[in-house]
Amino acid sequence: MDQSSEIRDFLTSRRARVSPEQAGVPTFAGVRRVPGLRREEVAHAAGISVDYYNRLERGKATNASPEILDAIARTLQLDPTEHDHLFDLFTSTRRPAGRSTRRTPQLSVRPTLQRVLDGLDMPAFVESPRLDILAANHLGRALYTWPGEDAKVPFNVARYLFLDPRAADFYPDWELMARNQVALLRTETGRDPSHPELIKLIGELSTQSDRFRTLWAAHDVRKYREGLKRFRHPIVGDLEFIGESLDVSNTPGLAVLAYTVEPGSATAEAMALLASWAASPPDRQPRITPDTADDPRATRTLP
Repeated sequence: MDQSSEIRDFLTSRRARVSPEQAGVPTFAGVRRVPGLRREEVAHAAGISVDYYNRLERGKATNASPEILDAIARTLQLDPTEHDHLFDLFTSTRRPAGRSTRRTPQLSVRPTLQRVLDGLDMPAFVESPRLDILAANHLGRALYTWPGEDAKVPFNVARYLFLDPRAADFYPDWELMARNQVALLRTETGRDPSHPELIKLIGELSTQSDRFRTLWAAHDVRKYREGLKRFRHPIVGDLEFIGESLDVSNTPGLAVLAYTVEPGSATAEAMALLASWAASPPDRQPRITPDTADDPRATRTLP
């Protein structure tokens, strides 16, 4: 990826969100042809020359000090994730071309980590920074298993979200999920823009999904945090979890995702049913009849 273009597009998109009044800077005379702040207004508020800011935004001044980047972040009212992304973009321009800090061999799931997943009584996964689900426990595999198919582990969440037509039914909050996953990928491009798998994934999604291209162009960034996770499973219907994320020790980049379940809730009962379904031999699993096969909300029961 061209990091100079990434810096330019990110700063341009953030400038467009902030008015001179919000930034507390005087407006310059003339007709405003762009939304938000002009480059000279950012430079004025950040206490740097217009020429230097122009070079920064074009990615031509990669040795900007932390103090200058902090001043720009304050002027553009960046949130903590955007602030870190700005620093990552400039840091990555100083690395040798093509060098990646995260190589695939490092992102393996140790047997002890798999045992940790297996000991959790809730859906749990190990995810890479590129949204690859590398491992799951039995409830995690059951959650992403469709009737008549084997468990989809490993798999990539973004590919499933944008390229599998069933994802729109599986995720009731598909649009929110799409925005969040694209923002997570965009954050990773700031940290590790030269990773070949990341480049391949973004290229694939960009060529095959109009919605991905639109969301990618927004340059929004995000870090994983706890929150509501909703699914509509074709076997047990609607499910609600609160997702938690834990970093994996000794393997930077990997995270354990755990979907916590409220005891006694409808989701807890549905997950018990789903676990029984997944553990049943094929001849004991419920049949999906033609009148219910296309209804993702239909809840099936074990015979």
